[in-house]
Amino acid sequence: MTQGKIERCHRSMKNLVLLQNHGYPWDPEQEIARFVDFHNNQRCHESLDNVTPADVYFGRAKEVQSRRQEIKRRMLGARRHQHSQSLCMAA
Repeated sequence: MTQGKIERCHRSMKNLVLLQNHGYPWDPEQEIARFVDFHNNQRCHESLDNVTPADVYFGRAKEVQSRRQEIKRRMLGARRHQHSQSLCMAA
């Protein structure tokens, strides 16, 4: 990870914590934990071929990508079928 990416991450986290009103001293810690969880386990990163860092770390990246390819293949097939059906009805 480059210095610029680290600084950008810290700036995003800082903005998240400082721009909110916290009623309790532990609220910022919980907010940071949610931020880290979101960025590591839920947000897909373009530089990681649109998988999460957790998927890459735990070796699930190829599984996730193959599952996406299968969904894409089925959806394209369904669209082709639907399109051909609409052409038959129009004729």
